[in-house]
Amino acid sequence: MRVQRQAVLATMVSLLGVIPCALSAQTATQIVTFSVVSSSRVAIGNLAAPLRTVSTSPDRIRTSAVVAGTSYAVTTNEKDQKITASLDAGVPKAVALAVSLGAPRGASSKGLTVLGTTAKDVVTGISGVDGADLPMTYQWKDSSAASAATLRNRVVTYTITAGL
Repeated sequence: MRVQRQAVLATMVSLLGVIPCALSAQTATQIVTFSVVSSSRVAIGNLAAPLRTVSTSPDRIRTSAVVAGTSYAVTTNEKDQKITASLDAGVPKAVALAVSLGAPRGASSKGLTVLGTTAKDVVTGISGVDGADLPMTYQWKDSSAASAATLRNRVVTYTITAGL
């Protein structure tokens, strides 16, 4: 009888030890590392029409032309970005190609900016914005007789970078 009581007592003690463990909650932890990747993008729409002027003679270009109706978009999750613009090749001193970009919310446009081979600021103060269909206008001016043959095409490069 004594052996039976010890066996019953041992069984009860072991059951009591199992039951609390089965009812208690188990937790685990994990460290998740994340980062926000800096992202800034600028996209330019197609030029609505070529810059055309009326020639007064085969090798002369008349004073000016303006093309509006082109647009651009800019997206950034960074602070104080700017858009610069530059030409792939220079133009004669008497000729000027200028561009004006409308500014997205919270930024500032530099207005009509004459372009050259050195990058110039055209929009500054761009911060945390997603702007689309922003206006863009080109202006071409000639204050003297420039050769039309040397003024066929120019590539304008737009860059978004940290504002300084």
